[in-house]
Amino acid sequence: MIKFGEWLPDQPDMENSGVTVATNVIPIINGYRSINQFTSVSNAGDARLRGLYAVKDNNGNVNLFAGNETKLYKFNASNSNLDDVTKSAGSYSLSADNERWRFIQFGTSVIACGGVGESLQEFTLGTDTRFADLAGSPPKADFVAVVGDQVWTANIDEGSGRIPFRARWSALNDATSWTVGTNQADFQDIPDSGAITGLIGSGRYATILMEKAIVRASYVGTPLIYQIDKVETTRGCTFSGSVSYIGQTIFYLNEDGFYLFDGRSSQAIGQEKINKFFFNDANIGQLDKISSAIDPENNIVAWSYVSNASGSTIPDKLLIYNYVLKRWSIAEVEADLIAPFYTAGYNLDQLDNLASNLDSLTGALDGNLYKGGTLLFGGSKDNKIFAFNGSPLSATIETSEFSLNKGRRSLVTRSTPYYKDGSVTVQVGTRNTSSEAVTFSTASSLNNDGFIEHRDQGRYHRFRMNISGNWNIAQGFDIEGQALGRR
Repeated sequence: MIKFGEWLPDQPDMENSGVTVATNVIPIINGYRSINQFTSVSNAGDARLRGLYAVKDNNGNVNLFAGNETKLYKFNASNSNLDDVTKSAGSYSLSADNERWRFIQFGTSVIACGGVGESLQEFTLGTDTRFADLAGSPPKADFVAVVGDQVWTANIDEGSGRIPFRARWSALNDATSWTVGTNQADFQDIPDSGAITGLIGSGRYATILMEKAIVRASYVGTPLIYQIDKVETTRGCTFSGSVSYIGQTIFYLNEDGFYLFDGRSSQAIGQEKINKFFFNDANIGQLDKISSAIDPENNIVAWSYVSNASGSTIPDKLLIYNYVLKRWSIAEVEADLIAPFYTAGYNLDQLDNLASNLDSLTGALDGNLYKGGTLLFGGSKDNKIFAFNGSPLSATIETSEFSLNKGRRSLVTRSTPYYKDGSVTVQVGTRNTSSEAVTFSTASSLNNDGFIEHRDQGRYHRFRMNISGNWNIAQGFDIEGQALGRR
């Protein structure tokens, strides 16, 4: 069997050790599995969503928040609406496309930052019905994180203008105390490495991503409070929306490709695999719209971006990386933003609000979408919250190009695709020289015996599987053929 290997678009098509096309699939150890359609979970807000966050309160109830340019919302499971929970004092104004709402939980509070134009916002779980300006005159910031018992901010504005290389943190156990020198509240400037483009808290240390470096801040107590070390000096993170993490592993995009940072150093994960493809396929002028998220259930991290083929500025491609198998794929999905979140949970009365009858609901009633507190991989589109919870997307996987008989012309007579569930058609690509264009046969379906008969001649062949319906796994092909006479 010709097994479907890893997707390697940066390698030549001829004798590529993997596959040349892997669209609308997720890499698994024995091939590829389906990725589900992007389906709506909520009704629409009044503008493109710029942030999504789910958190459980002390009673285990899921609170799902979202934000756009002017408002913050809380998802209402009873009617699927996005309830306006904007601060009573007025609206917000996120101007630049790369300004986003970022959220953290600190005790019973959800704290949100919307860039240096907005004051930090606070919502007390189980008590508040609206956000409000966080007390204590904290700085306005692009990034916020929890490090130990303190709230951190980075790339900030303290009232006199943006200081993109400054990180500042609150007092111990008090997000409303920011006076420098009081109860370990302080700040740190990190010059000569560009602007801060990401901030991640992990236990008692922070990872600070910058344009030209990655910095680790470790809590050591008074008088120093945090020890600041540049642990990566050869590169940094160029695009703030590209940052996502699981545990202590951070994924990001630099100007020369995709990287994984393990707390000590960065490892190239896209080099000689997908970096060239990405920078050729992506609309470079729209990379400020990139977003990234982790789906731990499938062991993947994904990046949503605007491709050159898009007729708009809405991200239309999803680059997918299985961080366990170290394999890539791609999906054609339009999404303003991708983000993980918890489902709010629904009772039967609330399910009635989602559809005219239970049979018309997307997915099974016991599926992840309708359970409370279940982690979902999703995001936003059309001003709504979406999840990858629909039916499987139709997919295409294409082998590399090879010669069946060491450079001699051959006749392909039969192919047997190996897959699970759904419906498959197969196309054979042929050519006689590497300078010719590849010609693909008409898509053919399986006969009653589970294979396809072909009459495709050429010196070089490749095989394309198109799979649709409620499919699950695609593994590869058995190919039969015979050598033809020389000419």
